[in-house]
Amino acid sequence: MRAMVVRAPGGLDKLELADRPDPGPPGPGEIRVALHASSLNFHDYGVATGRARAEDGRVLMADGAGVVEAIGQGVTDFAPGDHVVSCYFPDWQDGPPTIGNFARTPGDGLDGFAQDHVVRPATAFTRAPAGFSHVEAATITTAGLTAWRALVVDGGLKPGDTVLALGTGGVSIFALQLAKRIGARVIITSSSDEKLERARALGADETINYRTDENWGARARELTGGRGVDHVVEVGGPGTLARSIEAVRVGGHISLIGVLTGRAGEVPTGALMAKQARLQGLIVGNRRQQQDFVRALEGGALRPVIDRNFRLEELADAFRYEESGGHFGKIGVEW
Repeated sequence: MRAMVVRAPGGLDKLELADRPDPGPPGPGEIRVALHASSLNFHDYGVATGRARAEDGRVLMADGAGVVEAIGQGVTDFAPGDHVVSCYFPDWQDGPPTIGNFARTPGDGLDGFAQDHVVRPATAFTRAPAGFSHVEAATITTAGLTAWRALVVDGGLKPGDTVLALGTGGVSIFALQLAKRIGARVIITSSSDEKLERARALGADETINYRTDENWGARARELTGGRGVDHVVEVGGPGTLARSIEAVRVGGHISLIGVLTGRAGEVPTGALMAKQARLQGLIVGNRRQQQDFVRALEGGALRPVIDRNFRLEELADAFRYEESGGHFGKIGVEW
């Protein structure tokens, strides 16, 4: 069967469509899944390019969506023909976080889903949202669940709150859609006026071009009448955190999700203390939270925004497109 792997030490010219042995039938507690789609995340890019070192020949991609072909003894959650999606942390079923690394994350510490078939524990999947295509379903397991956990699970988002979302990538666009569905006000940033117009079409109430308005934190606060935003979806990291703290209200909530500007930097601790804001780091979520998110999506919460789809054999080109920063929402891969 086909599998897209990365050869050490990594790099987009080191991606290879390899022939791997078929995984065979499922054992007790396992399911066999025919995979049909994935979606790109920044962490996948890090593995592919060698920034996040992975084993030579590692099968890429944390997100996977497909159809159950067979179930092993004792499996009751799924039946052949069910549409399923993967879990980012297959061992984190419920409860508070217990995992602080990627040793068991598909596409990093484990082989990922850029392949035709897998046999995995049934607990490593949830049902896909009814009516979603495979590529739409594949977007929810990392980016979608991250936004859900940040705003709904951890943030307690409620109607009338104001959300500041940084950028127009996958997590931020999911956050925009979720927040509007719940009845919140959304301010979103981008360096592209064209992308900001697209965000307005999705319901964004206010937009800020951070390239032409470098003091976007102060601008976001002004747009709330000086009070500050209730929630910040912070995907930049050290290069943007100071302005996110400037934007948040006293007692507000900042979800530190991404490290697009680097992994280390100074934190304005005095400003954070004065705001008495909750700064919370998070990485995706657990299986129970994903099941809750799927139920919300089946209630008509939103449909994922997919900028462009690539074929499995075009995965390197998909990552180059991600690298260019030209996408709005998610980039899909289907086969």
